[in-house]
Amino acid sequence: MLKLPNLGELDSGLASRIYLCTSPTDMRKGFDSLAALVREHLRYDPLSGHLFLFVGRSKDRLKLLYWDSDGFAIWYKRLEEGTFRLPTPKKAGASVELKASELAMLLAGIDLTSIKRRKRFALDTTRTHSRSATAEPRVASRVARSA
Repeated sequence: MLKLPNLGELDSGLASRIYLCTSPTDMRKGFDSLAALVREHLRYDPLSGHLFLFVGRSKDRLKLLYWDSDGFAIWYKRLEEGTFRLPTPKKAGASVELKASELAMLLAGIDLTSIKRRKRFALDTTRTHSRSATAEPRVASRVARSA
C-alpha cells in the first residue's frame, strides 16, 4: 500500500514545506502540467522536495505533487461525500503554506478556518527571525535564575 510522505517528519521543519495552491486546479493535470504550474504560477522549484497541494473547483478532489528522489509522485484523493474546507489566505498570493499537522487535519475533514491556535514559541527554521538568535540565551538565563 502506497502512502503519503511521513507527515511527522515534515512537522520537524527539517524536510519539506507544504504549499497549497489558492486557485482551483483542473484535476485532469498530470505530472508535467502540475510541475509547470508550480514553476510558473506558484514560483517555486518543483524539484525542491516541497509538497504542492492542488484542489479542484468542486473541492472534492485533491492532488499532492512532490519530487521523490528519482521522479515526481502524485498522491490523489477524491471524496465520495463532502468537500475539503480550505484555509483562507491571510494575504493575497498564489499559495498558502501549511504545516504538516494542518494537512493531516485537512485530509481528516477538519475545518481549518474554525481552529484557534494558541501562541507558541517556535524557532524560525530560516534563521532570519530576530528572536531565533536570542532564544537560547533567554532560556539559559531562566535556568540560571531558578538554580
